[in-house]
Amino acid sequence: MFTVKSEQEIAYMRESCRIVKETLEFVGKNICAGMTTKDVDTLVNKYITSCGAYPSELGYEGYPASSCVSVNEVVVHGIPGDRVLLDGDIVSVDITAEKNGFHGDAARTFLIGNVSEEKRRLVRVTEECFFKAVEGLQAGVPLFNIGHAVQTHAEANGYGVVRALTGHGIGRQMHEDPSVPNYGRRGAGMRLKAGMTICIEPMINMGTYKVNMNHADGWTVTTADGKPAAHYENTVLIKEDGVEILTL
Repeated sequence: MFTVKSEQEIAYMRESCRIVKETLEFVGKNICAGMTTKDVDTLVNKYITSCGAYPSELGYEGYPASSCVSVNEVVVHGIPGDRVLLDGDIVSVDITAEKNGFHGDAARTFLIGNVSEEKRRLVRVTEECFFKAVEGLQAGVPLFNIGHAVQTHAEANGYGVVRALTGHGIGRQMHEDPSVPNYGRRGAGMRLKAGMTICIEPMINMGTYKVNMNHADGWTVTTADGKPAAHYENTVLIKEDGVEILTL
């Protein structure tokens, strides 16, 4: 059951989302070749906690870190560890922060050093997919218009759209209803309401849309063909006459 947020609840979410935005900016200024994914996670933890917030991912259903750090072929949910970032890598950092009982959630894919034009284009188009999704978005628009916009732009550029994972509602819980797919038929799905807060997060693969789950760790999702993937996410407030992107 989705929730419509009150003005006070939205104010709390703005605070959590501001912290997420600033944390990702901090990571972007410091991430570099030679760091491990665990080093990146340490940056996330230190910044979020310095703001008096909690990294929501830490301990979520047993997840062992404060962020998801996903390199190249890892689509999402990369567990930080000893993997060293190399020149030419692309790295998705997905974080959630909780303060005053409400969560904010966003992800960015960072370029490490001299990244190929092929990878740069993937990252650029993935971000464009998000902004295509919020064009014309407002109360009364069908939910699946979001996924239709993402899918149309990604596939027009020759990329695969991940179907096994979706965006989601957010608020008092990190994951709430509704699910927000990155594919779908325009005009289908529930009508969005003013005061809803959702995470729109294109996960786009350079090759096939198919993915594999690492059953050994229960978290890491990789592309089925080993080609790179990119991820871009923001927390979005639905309004009567548009949207407010709370993590920008």
